[in-house]
Amino acid sequence: MDERRTAAGPGAYLLAAHPNWRESRVNRRLLAVAQATAGVQVQDLYGSYPDYDIDVQAEQARAAKASLLVLLHPIQWYSMPALMKLWLDEVLTHGWAYGHGGTALHGKDLWLVASTGGPEASYHPQGYNRYFFDAFLPPYEQAAALCGMRFLPPMLFHGAHRADAAAIDDHAGVFAQRLASYPHWPELDELDACPACEVPETDRPAEPARRVEHVR
Repeated sequence: MDERRTAAGPGAYLLAAHPNWRESRVNRRLLAVAQATAGVQVQDLYGSYPDYDIDVQAEQARAAKASLLVLLHPIQWYSMPALMKLWLDEVLTHGWAYGHGGTALHGKDLWLVASTGGPEASYHPQGYNRYFFDAFLPPYEQAAALCGMRFLPPMLFHGAHRADAAAIDDHAGVFAQRLASYPHWPELDELDACPACEVPETDRPAEPARRVEHVR
């Protein structure tokens, strides 16, 4: 596939996070694919926010316009890189992304595109990672659910440290096709609708009372 001639479906916003792109073999390639795909807005978090000072309002505006949010990153300590976690902490706020009045992301899709250094066989009860990789997905799935989003089947690449160029080429080609053809994925018709996770107002601390200064 000519990765320069792809065109994504409506409103894809891809968040890419890698602390050192020069060392990346898989994610750097996928980042280039996304940047060459028409209709996809790409945000390199470490490139845009090296001081970790995220522009929350700008990020919320970009996410609100998108139909698809893509999280592109390597798996680090069974989770996401620190700056992507900070993005979730600061951008997906109560009253905007979830909770009372938090409907900005309702009905959207969330797609995880991730790589692991270790091979797939290492994610096994008899492997050194001790669990199948699915065991590490619930935080992603529930974050999507809490925001009223549909969690799409992840696209994973295992064994990035030792993968050969042909395997990476094949993966990048599939990623380009998937990104360009969204939302026309046959399996989407079989996925359940976005779940409803209501957060009672009583589960949140009350807003502090404003101090009133008396003028004498």
